[in-house]
Amino acid sequence: MSKWLLALILLLSGLSSCTNEADDLENMKAIGGARYGGFFRFMSSEKIESLFPLESTSVYSQRITSQIFDPILKLDETGSKVIPGIAESYAVSPDGKTYTLTIRKGIYFHADDCIEGGERELNAEDVKNTLDMACSGLKTNQIAYIIKDKIVGGEEFNKATTKAFKAGGVSGITTEGSYTVKINLVEAFAGFDKLLTYSGFGVFPKEAYDYYKNEIGKHPVGTGPFKLKSYTDNGIELTRNSNYWAKDEFGNKLPFLAGINMTYAKDKRSELKSFRNQEIDLVLEIPSEEVDNILGSLQEAQDGKTVKHKVDSKPSFSVSFLAMSEKFDQFKDVRVRQAFYYAINRDELVDIGIQGDGYPVEFGFIPATPFYPAARVKGVVFNVSKAKTLLAAAGFENGKGFPTMEIFVSGKEGSTRHLMAKDVSKQLKANLNINTVVKLVSFDERNTLVSSGKAPMWLSGWVADYPDGESFLSLFQGKYANTNSSFLNPFQYKNAKFDALYAKINRELNEKKRTDFMVQADQVVTDDAVVIPLTNDDFITMINSRIRNFTTNSLEAMNFSKVYIKEPKENELD
Repeated sequence: MSKWLLALILLLSGLSSCTNEADDLENMKAIGGARYGGFFRFMSSEKIESLFPLESTSVYSQRITSQIFDPILKLDETGSKVIPGIAESYAVSPDGKTYTLTIRKGIYFHADDCIEGGERELNAEDVKNTLDMACSGLKTNQIAYIIKDKIVGGEEFNKATTKAFKAGGVSGITTEGSYTVKINLVEAFAGFDKLLTYSGFGVFPKEAYDYYKNEIGKHPVGTGPFKLKSYTDNGIELTRNSNYWAKDEFGNKLPFLAGINMTYAKDKRSELKSFRNQEIDLVLEIPSEEVDNILGSLQEAQDGKTVKHKVDSKPSFSVSFLAMSEKFDQFKDVRVRQAFYYAINRDELVDIGIQGDGYPVEFGFIPATPFYPAARVKGVVFNVSKAKTLLAAAGFENGKGFPTMEIFVSGKEGSTRHLMAKDVSKQLKANLNINTVVKLVSFDERNTLVSSGKAPMWLSGWVADYPDGESFLSLFQGKYANTNSSFLNPFQYKNAKFDALYAKINRELNEKKRTDFMVQADQVVTDDAVVIPLTNDDFITMINSRIRNFTTNSLEAMNFSKVYIKEPKENELD
């Protein structure tokens, strides 16, 4: 064979798998009205410390990692239905204990120095390795609690890998050929397919972990629509993955955007100013008192000086709550916890304390969603008289003898969460004569204080990792009471009845019966006042009208793969 013919063959074969960095977005045409090119710009209120899915546990970091990594399965745009992802299909055994995943062919990892030859195709071993790592006890893995006890051999592997990863992985996860993965569960779990949509299980090559080690959080290597370009103290820039496998319903190659720029907001007011100046395209978590700062005055609108925009609102599968640690003797007494619960007027907190940003929780801990009937749980109603009686019965009549407690809050001065904590503190003083001090700390600082047992009280929030009530109830498992976790049962709560109900939730395949068990477990947590759920919320976004096809869901996830930029016409309404 001649040299030139061999070179041509190699070139043509490479075109099917190479990164196609030469894509000319300005000249690429899309069917259906979409446009290629342009940068999407937004801000984050929290610093992102890692881009490794297994340690990206905040919604802020997941908004970026979900653009870099593909999940094993996906959720549709509503956030409720499971659809194919890296696994193009899956089958469940009749007993519900074995999941067989068929891995999609033709998916390539982002080109990176950690991969021999620069790039390679994703295969079944990569999916197994990602799930093995997710079950491990490695320091970089912050999400083992979600999955390790559900897969055969997961718990054993977790205990055996606290210092180093072990070859072979989890015994219950096996591969058959290059494109089939089998997962054997300890017992049937009706929500396992939903669990596999979690962004923390974004698939990565083991070479990346071996190559970058402790620096893996700064060097993400995935298969998603975007890849990392820069990661600095000022922000993160992603660039288009021109070798992305997915197409839209018209057959257009995704993504449309040339890249994504995320910077850090000094505060909400500066973020709103940047939106008005059209320096960013999106505002998240809009405080009601700041709406005027976004829209501008009536005169500005009449003069055409306001930004053409769209507002999207979805009920969020989330809850904000006040947590109490039973490592502190006072909170080991259920009467104290119940007294605090009854002493807080959540209507007043929302209407006055946080000026209408959210809805007072009426029922239990799990918010009302399409998959959960929250109204079946009997909530705690504001009752100062009952609160005082309970506190007195616990030995602290009129607050006498109760020590001053700190409430730790991650957030900035004047943020909604800060205002919420201040109002809770004020109500505890007014209604129970309990003194508390609100302490502002960073997200990581708060987690460290909680996991070390140094935080008596803290304000927190929980957004479902996947669309299932079990994602909320998993926080209260008794077996995690002494594990020094800032996520799973940091309250140090133990209740045999709850644990038995939680086990039934995992085993039950009948959705109606499973929901009944969830309601009962939620009622136990509510009656025991393990935490005090304060508010539910909407996920509200305001976006520049030039951004098209932007969607959100109740899990507060964002998918930029189908977003494109098209300037609005003069007569196009806001």
